[in-house]
Order: sequence, then C-alpha cells, then structure tokens
Amino acid sequence: MKYKISLCISALCFLTAFLITLAGRTTGEEALASRIAPEILRFHILAESNSAQDQALKLGLKGLVLDYVHSQVPDSSGKEELITWLENNKTSIETMSEEWLSDQGSDHPVTLEVTQDYFPTKAYGDMVFPCGTYDAVRITIGSGKGHNWWCVLYPSLCYTDSIRAVVPDSSKQTLACLLDEDDYRSLLAQKDKDGKKPEVRVRFRFLDLLQ
Repeated sequence: MKYKISLCISALCFLTAFLITLAGRTTGEEALASRIAPEILRFHILAESNSAQDQALKLGLKGLVLDYVHSQVPDSSGKEELITWLENNKTSIETMSEEWLSDQGSDHPVTLEVTQDYFPTKAYGDMVFPCGTYDAVRITIGSGKGHNWWCVLYPSLCYTDSIRAVVPDSSKQTLACLLDEDDYRSLLAQKDKDGKKPEVRVRFRFLDLLQ
C-alpha cells in the first residue's frame, strides 16, 4: 500500500514537472511568434463543414485564390503592400470565389477579411513556425464551421512541396533578411544525421510503473 502511495506521489510530481515544462515551451514559442509576427502574413481558409464535398471545395477555392493573388501581385510587394492590395480587391476576390463555388454546385457565400488569428505550431516543409498570434488573410466559406487550412502568404510558403519537404529558397532569403538571425535559425526544423525530422513522442513512464 505504501509502495503504491509512493508511486502515486511520484507520478503527480512527474506530471506537474511535465506540465510546467510544456507550459514553458509554449511560452517560448509564443515569444518567438511575437517577434516574427510583424513580418509574417498567414493565409487561413475555413470550410462550410467537414463533409467530403465541403472539404474538397475548400481546397479547390484555396488554389483558385492563391493562383489569382500570385498572378496579380508584383513579386516585389512587401507585407503591407500585399495587405493593401487584398483589401482593395476584397470584393472582386469574394465575387470570383462565389462564382467558382456556384459552378461547382454550391451557393455558399464567401467573405475575405484581414484579421489577427491564433495559429498552432505548424511545419511548412523544412521550416517550423511557432504557435502565436499573427496577421492573417481569412477566407470563410458559408458558416466556416469545417476544418480549416492555412499557410504563410508572405513570404510565400503556400506552395511548399510537402512530399519533398522543401521551402522555396526565395522565401527563405526573404525571411532571412526580415528576421533577426537567431529567430530565423529557430524556424529551421532540426533534423537527425539521416536528414529526417525527429519524431517527438511523450510517454508517461509512471503509468508503466503503476501497471
């Protein structure tokens, strides 16, 4: 009995230490996000629902809007210029999106807004952006209650090759110029000797001991 009580106390101490460590890590990521966020513009699109059809429409509309933005906005545009262009072309993008959805048999309205959203930690190819609040271009299809999709619109990481996990060199160069050197290095995903990203797994050892 005393042995089990001792194990329970040890388990609680371990869990407390783990939660403190996790909270510290989240705080550190949010601090990094607050430093890099002024230079970053995220892209966020919310589907009408989680049905297969609505999720497919979300991805199709994502491609349509990104193709349009990249074809119309000069490559030399910075974050503020891009935001201004998006705000000036808000109505035309919404109309284009709704017409495309109508062609697909959907009558959901589309809204575009430049806002601030909280994003979880997210990997884009071989770069990892920390959780935190960022400026974002948010597109909502209908009620926007379905799973969402996001990427980095500026510098453009939206066309990252997820299979080969490669971020365009031009985007890396832009980030390197915009950010503090240490902050930029913090975004680079750590890899093992074989060039693979380490897989983080949390295992509660005390559960094994109790069993």
